[in-house]
Amino acid sequence: MHIRIVLPAYNEEDSLPPLLERINEAYRLYGWNASVVVVNDGSKDRTLEVARNFPSDIPIDVVDVQPNKGLANAINTGLRHAIRDLKDTDIVVTLDADDSQNPFLIQRMAMQIAEGSDLVIASRYQPGARIKGLKRSRRFFSWAAGLLFRVFVGFEGIKDYTCGFRAYRVDMLKKTISFYGDKFITQKGFGCMVEVLLKVASQSATMNEVPMILRYDLKQGESKMNVQKTMKQTLKLLLDYKTGRLNP
Repeated sequence: MHIRIVLPAYNEEDSLPPLLERINEAYRLYGWNASVVVVNDGSKDRTLEVARNFPSDIPIDVVDVQPNKGLANAINTGLRHAIRDLKDTDIVVTLDADDSQNPFLIQRMAMQIAEGSDLVIASRYQPGARIKGLKRSRRFFSWAAGLLFRVFVGFEGIKDYTCGFRAYRVDMLKKTISFYGDKFITQKGFGCMVEVLLKVASQSATMNEVPMILRYDLKQGESKMNVQKTMKQTLKLLLDYKTGRLNP
């Protein structure tokens, strides 16, 4: 089983080195067969240089997107790039590049995939989860979005619909991308993570969660999320889902 970790990165020159070091530590500790894909989303700082020159045990592939096109494009590019040479039983993990999410959790997520899950989410709302250093506005958005989707969508076992820290079984990811084609990701910004979840679920995916300790206090710099804009996108996405407009 190969684990490929996709890191969409925009202006993360300070956060990327400690995150890559922690990925290296987990790689050595667990003896993973693994690699990393850094998607540089038109960064204006030294993110591209840092990614290309980081002294790493784990292989790092860098995809340079120019100019900046946003998170949705970076996720779409990263996922499609990651699955190209992987087997159906391999795993693709998406992880924020700001060092707020712990890559050691990938081990538990991979075990869930091996036990039969198609998608595993690192959840902020399962028993044992913790959130440190996140602004109230972001906390409220995540809680409200989760509540809306639990009420109106209600996927079994899923509480965190917006978190981007996920592990996908490759055959399910290939199946979903093939089904939706160019419409796999149509949202802009952070709403794309909810869209991917809805579309993977539409393929009868078995989904589970593991509790995560979110360390936003470790993040360097300000959040890039526009909470009000993302909330509007998420509400529209929910409406599109309920009216069937997400179908290809």
